Amino acid sequence: MLRHIQRILATILCIFLISLSATAQVPDTSRPTSVDPDLLALENAKVPKEYIIRTINVTGINYLDTGIVMSISGLQAGEKLMIPGSDVFAKAINNLWRQRLFSNVQIFITAVQEDKIDIEINLQERPKLGDFRFEGVKKSESEELEKKAGLVKSTIITENTRRNAIEVIQKFYKEKGFQNVQVKVEEKPYPAVPNANTLVFHIDKGKKVHVNEINFYGNTAVNELKLKKKMKGTKEMSKLTLYPSEYTSPYGTKSKISFKDYVNDLGFLSFTKTRAYLDPYFRFKLFSSSKFDAKKYDEDKEKVLAQYNALGYRDAQIVADTQYYTKDGNLNLDLKVEEGRKYYFGNITWKGNTKYSDSLLNVIMGIQKGDIYNLETLNRRLGKELTPEGGDISGLYMDDGYLFFHADPIETSVYNDTIDYEIRIVEGPQATIRNVGIFGNEKTKDHVIRRELRTMPGEKFSRSDLIRSQRELASLQYFNQETINPGVVPNQEDGTVDINWKLEEKSSDQLELSAGWGGGIGLTGTLGVSFNNFSIKNIFRKESWDPLPTGDGQKLSLRYQSNGRAFRSYNFSFTEPWLGGKKRNPLTFSLYDSKFSNAYDPYTGRIIKQKVDSSYLKTFGVSLSLGKTLKWPDDYFTIMYSVNFTRYDIKNYYAFRKDDGTYLNNGISQNVSFKIALQRSSVFNPQFPTSGSNFLASLQLTPPYSLINPGLVTSENPYEHPEYHKWRFNAEWYVPIGKPAGTDKSRQLVLKLAAKYGFMGRYNNKIDFSPFERFQVGGDGITNSYGLLGYDVISLRGYPVFESSNPSINPDISSANRYFTIFNKYSMELRYPLVMNPSSTIYGLAFFDAANGWYTFKDYNPFRLRRSVGVGARFFLPMFGLLGFDYGIGLDRFQPNGTGLKNVAKFTFMLGYEPE
Repeated sequence: MLRHIQRILATILCIFLISLSATAQVPDTSRPTSVDPDLLALENAKVPKEYIIRTINVTGINYLDTGIVMSISGLQAGEKLMIPGSDVFAKAINNLWRQRLFSNVQIFITAVQEDKIDIEINLQERPKLGDFRFEGVKKSESEELEKKAGLVKSTIITENTRRNAIEVIQKFYKEKGFQNVQVKVEEKPYPAVPNANTLVFHIDKGKKVHVNEINFYGNTAVNELKLKKKMKGTKEMSKLTLYPSEYTSPYGTKSKISFKDYVNDLGFLSFTKTRAYLDPYFRFKLFSSSKFDAKKYDEDKEKVLAQYNALGYRDAQIVADTQYYTKDGNLNLDLKVEEGRKYYFGNITWKGNTKYSDSLLNVIMGIQKGDIYNLETLNRRLGKELTPEGGDISGLYMDDGYLFFHADPIETSVYNDTIDYEIRIVEGPQATIRNVGIFGNEKTKDHVIRRELRTMPGEKFSRSDLIRSQRELASLQYFNQETINPGVVPNQEDGTVDINWKLEEKSSDQLELSAGWGGGIGLTGTLGVSFNNFSIKNIFRKESWDPLPTGDGQKLSLRYQSNGRAFRSYNFSFTEPWLGGKKRNPLTFSLYDSKFSNAYDPYTGRIIKQKVDSSYLKTFGVSLSLGKTLKWPDDYFTIMYSVNFTRYDIKNYYAFRKDDGTYLNNGISQNVSFKIALQRSSVFNPQFPTSGSNFLASLQLTPPYSLINPGLVTSENPYEHPEYHKWRFNAEWYVPIGKPAGTDKSRQLVLKLAAKYGFMGRYNNKIDFSPFERFQVGGDGITNSYGLLGYDVISLRGYPVFESSNPSINPDISSANRYFTIFNKYSMELRYPLVMNPSSTIYGLAFFDAANGWYTFKDYNPFRLRRSVGVGARFFLPMFGLLGFDYGIGLDRFQPNGTGLKNVAKFTFMLGYEPE
């Protein structure tokens, strides 16, 4: 019965299509006007009969191949069909329509002979897109639209093509604040290509719509200014007027605060009340955009409710909101709020916990009866919203392998304004790590990655180990830290878990290149390369050079610097971070050689060629250091041992004046020292740390030569074997301030605090302090000629390099001996990231520095410091490393005679590294 009904419907459809096609034809005078009786009989047939398609003729197309059209239609000569009753023609029309190549599709039966029929497929081709352009907009905007519109030349123009392009244009301008965009599409022939048209989009952006006012109605518990502050993406425009406009809202009226009420309420003592009073007259928004974005507005309404929920108003809702335009075309936003009542936490009980007691869980939860209700806090303490810091219930369980743990807070009772909760815990089994996969590393070898991981097969799962592994991989600087994904795949059936690390490699090598030419100096420049993922064992394997042997995590650095005939320097260093491959024991070997010629003529500003090889200071040094990671007090500690040898060759170089008034201007000094340093570092993103700390305590000492050989005191060169002991202590803290901006967790305001101390001592009071390894304070922190003497160069932004101010020191003493043996430095920076992505990291900062140096311990005064303030910026580029500048103002450089800012401020530039 069902088949019979289907056949009847199909027959009716076929007759309808044939009759519709016949009536839609344009009369053709070339054909006989009489109707073929066989066609008429076929049209009026009521009994199905089988026919065979004899021929198929395709008409109406000029550019497409007829064979392709027939193939798409699915019709072919020799095919059998029932008329009426077949749906072959309907399927063919659908097949052709789906290609979106035609604007009209018709199928005719043109002839009937016995059981054979002739078919004609009549088509009308759609035009192709020859070109497109945007009119009424700027050239830069037109170029952006070309990329976003999705229009591709030589594709078929469809209604969907036009509609999508219009939607993209409207969305593009609405995001820029143009809410009334009008787009008209004009289609013109494109003469260069047959059957092609040009689409011209006439765009009328209208006026950019700014948010004039945001008004809240019904809010009594939360100040309106606090609610506006939560709307990060919807800001009011600046305002300055004596006659604020008044608008009628469907939610009521809002009167301005009178001056009398403001005074009676002592509003002048409150910043919030003063701002609320001035808001109708004065509003200053320097860095906030007031353009209206509907998407951000919807997000901001959710933030308003989140603010209410955080204050205990869990029933708060925005029951209505309206938007209306002002006379000048800007937008007013009115929101009606129902706050509901304020709630508090009641009793919290636990159910299902066997591993940990209720008392321990209550301590970790940290929510007491009577605390203001906040569902976000509850979920965060339970660990439903994971944080790298941990310290929640979920972290407690997951650090002990309970990967399948989950806790569900259930409201057991709500009475008056109090809510009782029962936390239902499902601990589940402890999960064991089964497989650890690594994906996405093309250059870096697997063993380099695996040795940084703390997620090893066969061990219990630990969330803290997972987070630590992620941080260790990020600290390598080989991968895009934003896309490092552990890919946890749990399998509850057998209690195992697979971890598939998905990585995205980035360039970590750095290039330093500069060149110049100076009159009388000659060619100057610097060429330096640092390969931070080198492989020395593959250096002799030709197939590994692509373009360099990489992947073993070693570091190789080469640098050559020349200042013409006056100065040249070679530097080489190699680091194997995992000596032996089993433990993190970094081994570093470095070699350096430099020559500084005292051939500069201050009167002519030129180099005297004859003095280049007759007056100089040569330095040759080699060092070897070995580090070890400690397990106590925790595994953030490392200890480093190093042995250093430096040879100083002085020829007619008046650098040091001895106690008897003579100069040590010729001779050789050989400095052999041993250094031990204890460091703790919990900073995993050196480019822009958002948390963690660095601590370093070190001792560098030489053998006590003068105690072993007393005759050294009276020798012509008492510094042939310099002796000293030097102590250093550095501490840095990174503290996040507030919450990250928007959904981007990397947009975090960070406070950096730092303190640095240094002290040089001597074994024998009969010999002056070593002229080597002292402290130079001030300036930009860039190594100069005294840096060749092994000085620790301590920068102080806003100041030039300064010497000891101790009046007891003979001013005739050479400046090399006037530098410090003690220094203190304190620094505070407020940082904010501007760009955070794999290709570059840019952040701005404001700083306060305080530092000073002293020649002897008698003069030491830790409270007598030179202070500076200023601003700066840092740019980290993968190929060139650090670029940055600071503008510092030396506060103690101001003079009573009214010295201007020009004489107390100083620009500081840096390249390659952050000065100490």
